[in-house]
Amino acid sequence: MKAISIENLSKHYKNVKALDNLTLEIPENVVFGFLGPNGAGKTTTVKLLTGFSRPTSGKAFVAGEEIGNGNLNLRSKTGLLPDVPTFYDWMNGREFLYWVGELFHLPKPDIKARTEELLQLVELEKAANRRIGGYSRGMKQRLGIAQALFNHPKVLFLDEPTSALDPIGRRDVLTLVKRLKQEATVFMSTHILADVERVCDMVAIVNRGKLVLVSTVEALREKYAHSVFDMEFLEDSRNFAEHLKHISYLSEPELIGENGTQVLRIKALDISQARSQLPRLIAESGLTLSRYELNLPNLEDIFMEVINGGVAK
Repeated sequence: MKAISIENLSKHYKNVKALDNLTLEIPENVVFGFLGPNGAGKTTTVKLLTGFSRPTSGKAFVAGEEIGNGNLNLRSKTGLLPDVPTFYDWMNGREFLYWVGELFHLPKPDIKARTEELLQLVELEKAANRRIGGYSRGMKQRLGIAQALFNHPKVLFLDEPTSALDPIGRRDVLTLVKRLKQEATVFMSTHILADVERVCDMVAIVNRGKLVLVSTVEALREKYAHSVFDMEFLEDSRNFAEHLKHISYLSEPELIGENGTQVLRIKALDISQARSQLPRLIAESGLTLSRYELNLPNLEDIFMEVINGGVAK
């Protein structure tokens, strides 16, 4: 069974198509990155899949439960960290999680055991008796993840979980997210490309309410592997750059300045041929090579190419 199955899901607000015929399947026990620029339809999708909004058309199933029909079983099988979580600042972390357990009408021994288990999981046991109002933003995000996990959800939704965090807070939350797929399928909505690259197994890119593509992160890198070579020489390389313009397996070379040094940058149209032939061309040029580096594209490069190029899934 798929953790999430979506078919032609749409949400319209008057003349605005916040989500337009989204069709998507997500397997169980993966960290799935739902990626897009601000206003792409990410939060709208999360609200629909967690039952906080009704679709204009289409259907979806989360953990085997249909969305959009007041299905209370959906709430019991999902957890949610919203983009701006709120807490009772006068409570401490342990009291807050115990209160969450009471909302699920669990027996008191189970609430106590789950509270302590989650405090340990999110590494807040030492701060459990401090008021939440004194927590850092990163600590609050981890507490928010703990409350979302209280009912042992099969699917966990995280909406922009690292936005506005400092580097240490981001690192702590992402380390936690990476471990969570052992407990649940994680659907992580974000616009931060480095986060997806670090923790996600699969990624979907949405733009203006439409799905642009869905892929594993590795397959995405392979598909858009327009490798770039950076070369530095002790001598002026302008004549060599002119010569490379006529090589069929290379694109137009660029001469750029990096820290006061001239860098010759060129993109390979045929990576295998470039790897075998470029060293020969360099040797024949008579120039003295000081740096030769092959740069594979990161997710940010791929994202900009996909969004600007409108590549279809």
